[in-house]
Amino acid sequence: MTTTRSKPDTDMPSSKEKNNIWVFGDYRNYFRNRVTLQLISRARELAEKTGAKVCAVVFGHDLDEYVNEYIAHGAQIVYVMDDPSLKSYNVESYVHLMADLAGKYMPDILLIGATSFGREFAPRVAKRLSTGLTADCVGLEINDEKLLVQTAPAFGGNLLAKIITPNHKPQMATVRPGTFTEQPHDDTCTGEIVRVLLPESDNMPKNRIRVISSEYQPQRDKKLEDAAVVVCGGRGMGSKKKFKKLFDLARLTDGETGATRPVVYARWAGHETLVGQAGKNIRPQILFSFGISGAIQHTAAVNDSDFIIAVNKNPNAAMMKIADVAIVADANQFCSALIRELRKRLRD
Repeated sequence: MTTTRSKPDTDMPSSKEKNNIWVFGDYRNYFRNRVTLQLISRARELAEKTGAKVCAVVFGHDLDEYVNEYIAHGAQIVYVMDDPSLKSYNVESYVHLMADLAGKYMPDILLIGATSFGREFAPRVAKRLSTGLTADCVGLEINDEKLLVQTAPAFGGNLLAKIITPNHKPQMATVRPGTFTEQPHDDTCTGEIVRVLLPESDNMPKNRIRVISSEYQPQRDKKLEDAAVVVCGGRGMGSKKKFKKLFDLARLTDGETGATRPVVYARWAGHETLVGQAGKNIRPQILFSFGISGAIQHTAAVNDSDFIIAVNKNPNAAMMKIADVAIVADANQFCSALIRELRKRLRD
């Protein structure tokens, strides 16, 4: 059950509404893109250390379904701006509304998914609010001073930097999809819905871009970050021809294929397979790692996998050290042998 109240623009927020943790709700393609729910889940964990409430913020039209979903997944307050003019995303309008809303309610932390939308939207909001922004985070913690510690790859992915924003609010971060795990849907969860009125048109920016039409094209395959089994390969596979064997292994295991940055740059695989700093975070039940040395930008993106099987000639490779099963062998030869064995068992 939820309680609802409208909030005119002229009203000032009460003290209980300040210093909360906000998550911007990107509900487009909701049932495939779960990053908002993942951020709400992590925000609840962070809020336990600060005493804050977790709030979702959503703009658009006909939003009640998504508002209830956010509450069922852990949001305690949902700020809703529902208007037909907001049905189609427009960066200028959305940035103006978010900056205005955050300026009034003064959240302590603002989290946004590091999607193509978030990477366009978040820096502009940070600029308007004169605060910092840590992009593509792979970790969020609260330190003893109750500041948000934002962990993100740095220096080309060779280091993981821990960043804080001590002097400006809100503390802002974009977080890669798949970094955290969403809470299960719970219909018994309760929350407060605050319906914020759209500012008068004179107070809105004049949009220089207008959406004429749009068409959703669904993906044929499941997303890499949602796969239960991922077969990931690096330059140790030897060549583009040999790397293709990993696609065969993925089909045999009902999995998806991932790749390291050198592999993608060499055009052995497409950018959509990239696992690491500039790609995707994954947490499969089983991860096969073939010929991957384990640079930090890659290991940080796979470290939450339930079970890792690594194959590499070098027993001291970083990937071998984090693996549950480390096999010292030629990655190409071992992959071929595994494919033959799986095909044999499927025939039998």
